Amino acid sequence: MGGKRPRRRFSDEFKRDAVEIVRTSGKPIRQVANELGIYDSTLGNWVRQDEINRGEREGLNSDERERLRELERENARLRTERELSKRAVAFWVRESNE
Repeated sequence: MGGKRPRRRFSDEFKRDAVEIVRTSGKPIRQVANELGIYDSTLGNWVRQDEINRGEREGLNSDERERLRELERENARLRTERELSKRAVAFWVRESNE
């Protein structure tokens, strides 16, 4: 009966506003998250990413993260294409030897 809950999606504007509340109010992340009805870990992730984007913390900024995701998708696609090509060549070699 438990199962996973559907993943909630939040707009960029909501995320920005939530992070801004944490930055300007002086309230702890847990309290702000409670007031907004979201998990403190979720808000903490947004705050951490904002700090990275602002250069206040080490890590990949949002643009770099997106570029990394794109490259990983492209890498997976190219690996699949390479495997298909290898299979096609192996099939062609087998057929031409028979």
